[in-house]
Amino acid sequence: MTSKKTPTKPVDFGTSFQELEKIISWFEGDEIDLDQGLKKFERGLELAQVCRTRLKEVENRVNELKVKFGELDN
Repeated sequence: MTSKKTPTKPVDFGTSFQELEKIISWFEGDEIDLDQGLKKFERGLELAQVCRTRLKEVENRVNELKVKFGELDN
C-alpha cells in the first residue's frame, strides 16, 4: 500500500507563508549550497503560488460579500 498526499487538503496560508519566510532567511545567509538552493528556490516558488492563489480566493470572497451587502461602489 502506497501513501500519497491528497491535493484537496485546505491550504493553511500562515504555515505556507512562514515556510516561505524561512526559505528567504536561508538565502540571506552567508553560505549557500547550490543544489540545496535550487530545491529551496523551487519550493519557494510553489509556496508563493499557493499564497497568491489563497489571497485571490479571499479577495474574491470579500468582493462577493461587499456586493451582497451593498458595500461595493461600482
